[in-house]
Order: sequence, then structure tokens, then C-alpha cells
Amino acid sequence: MNEVREAMTAAGVILPSLRIDLASCSGDAKRPLIELGRCNLDMARKLASVLRGCAR
Repeated sequence: MNEVREAMTAAGVILPSLRIDLASCSGDAKRPLIELGRCNLDMARKLASVLRGCAR
């Protein structure tokens, strides 16, 4: 999660709700998931722009 946060921050993308999904860390098959959470429209547009740039 920290790697994702650092990379996004470096690209100017801040997802305030980024966190580990605790439910995915419990039980027998521990397969932690990262919950990207919520963001405002401006940040969603910034994320889309960054992703488009990476896809080229």
C-alpha cells in the first residue's frame, strides 16, 4: 500500500481513503487487498490523466 501511495503522490494523485482492506486479511486464505477508496471529481480526472499517460 505504501508503494502505491508513494507512486500516486509522485504523480500528483492523492487518494485520501487508500488503505488495506482488513476483511481480506482475515480467515484462512489471507490475500490482502488494497482499497483505493473515494476521491473527488478533480482527483478522479487527475488519476485518469496519469493512467492515460502510462498507457501510451
